[in-house]
Amino acid sequence: MKFFIDTASLDQIREAHALGVLDGVTTNPSLMAKEGISGEENVLKHYMDICAIVDGDVSAEVISTDLDGMVAEGEKLAALHPNIAVKVPMTRDGVKAIKHFTGKGIKTNCTLVFSAGQALLAAKAGATYVSPFIGRLDDVSTDGVRLIEQIRTIYDNYGMDTQVLAASIRHPMHIIQCAEVGADVATCPLSAILALFDHPLTTIGLEKFLADHRKAQKVR
Repeated sequence: MKFFIDTASLDQIREAHALGVLDGVTTNPSLMAKEGISGEENVLKHYMDICAIVDGDVSAEVISTDLDGMVAEGEKLAALHPNIAVKVPMTRDGVKAIKHFTGKGIKTNCTLVFSAGQALLAAKAGATYVSPFIGRLDDVSTDGVRLIEQIRTIYDNYGMDTQVLAASIRHPMHIIQCAEVGADVATCPLSAILALFDHPLTTIGLEKFLADHRKAQKVR
């Protein structure tokens, strides 16, 4: 499974890249605003800065909600760097835009997906990635991981190439659960990735090894 980091923070992206496990980045207008990035030129420059760090795909989201606006924005974003995947909402015009971009060889990420039917439509239009928001589904007492499993089964049934990108991940168990049911990608905060390192038995074991080493040094 690929690991994407869901952020616009260059420091966090560099840290995740330094770990050697980073495969890509997803971001959105809210994350850009959180980093104080505003204005079209600054946003475009920030995407370029991200692409300079990451070797894999970088999802860049359109703001427009109408077809013509999404196409114009998406083509401008895609022209920035070969790694850009245009992030498009799951709407009728969004699916039309995905079809347009697919025809032009532009990578896409269909976002705000909450049902298997939506995921099927996005794949039919040729989306590179589809992003089910599992954490938000959990928030309304719906099994988000089960949705990942449904989409995986449907795509495998018909040999669809669209990658299942598990989004709105809240904690490390979400990552493990998504890996178990076959998600192609997990995009999550850096904190969720770092939490995968932690296990009390690892900490205890390391402390014991070091204590035994100190004792052995004293004996000599």
